[in-house]
Amino acid sequence: MDRASPDALERARRVRLMIFDVDGVLTDGRLWYGPDGEELKVFHSFDGHGMKMLARSGVATALLSARSSRATSARAAELGVAHVVQGAEDKLAAFQALIGRLGLQAAAAGFMGDELVDLPVLRRCGFACAPREAPKLVRRHVHYSARAAAGAGAVREVCELLMRAQGTLDQAHAPYLQ
Repeated sequence: MDRASPDALERARRVRLMIFDVDGVLTDGRLWYGPDGEELKVFHSFDGHGMKMLARSGVATALLSARSSRATSARAAELGVAHVVQGAEDKLAAFQALIGRLGLQAAAAGFMGDELVDLPVLRRCGFACAPREAPKLVRRHVHYSARAAAGAGAVREVCELLMRAQGTLDQAHAPYLQ
């Protein structure tokens, strides 16, 4: 598959909520544990700033993870992500509950996932994305596969693609060009 399906930009134009998995999307997928069992995660500032710009452009952001982590909660709070769903064993049910609470149809929601457990959501959302490291089976079911690595700019790439498709990217960059 090419990096983008023929209808990727049209699908991106309709997105009002962009949801991101955490491990393997916002991080490189490795799980780090400290000596006392505490979980550590490494997040890239590129991705966080992309999410902030996307939210300021009018597209809400959310995190959806099967795992629960205080590090994820802290990063979400730092970025101002209002919708955080952790410990979701059934990601599709969590996705449907989230869009239902927000009064959105699946076509208005995007999701970026990297693993087989993400396929049910990727196959039902309006704009499905994956990082370049995602297994081939996952990448076969997405509308866009990032060039950047997971945890190192893949989320930023998707955020900028959404803003480009919606005509808000120049406005998002403008404050930094003065």
